[in-house]
Amino acid sequence: MEGAIVLYPSPAIGHLISMIELGKLILTHKPSLSIHILITTPPYSGGSTASDIATVSSTFPSITFHNLPTITPPPTIAASTPNHETLTFEVIRLNNPNVHQSLLSISESYSIQAFIFDFFCTQSLLVTSQLNIPAYYFSTSGATSFASVLDL
Repeated sequence: MEGAIVLYPSPAIGHLISMIELGKLILTHKPSLSIHILITTPPYSGGSTASDIATVSSTFPSITFHNLPTITPPPTIAASTPNHETLTFEVIRLNNPNVHQSLLSISESYSIQAFIFDFFCTQSLLVTSQLNIPAYYFSTSGATSFASVLDL
């Protein structure tokens, strides 16, 4: 069974682009792997990523995108939440069943070697621990930002 690495960026375009670049880098060093990127629809209007995804899909056939179903936050949360970050955390938390199903689906054809998630997607650790998939944190920010977080 072919090996695969699953990447799970937050919905923001900068996070997606960083994860795509990570996937390309992994393939440079290990071209026998397959990269699967889980795409979450943002709970706000953040611009379309369709053209970026189409370009990568046509250029790198070993990178596959999986669009998770759109999650609408409950009205009480959406009305009481003043910022995109809080809504994003909530949508990602609510997406755990979809992440679980996607990982099960991918594992039918591939041996998942690793699950790499970004800062906003830490709730997905609940899923990966249930499925015994090794999970790794990826900082989509610059090294200086990450160093300042570690220093706190």
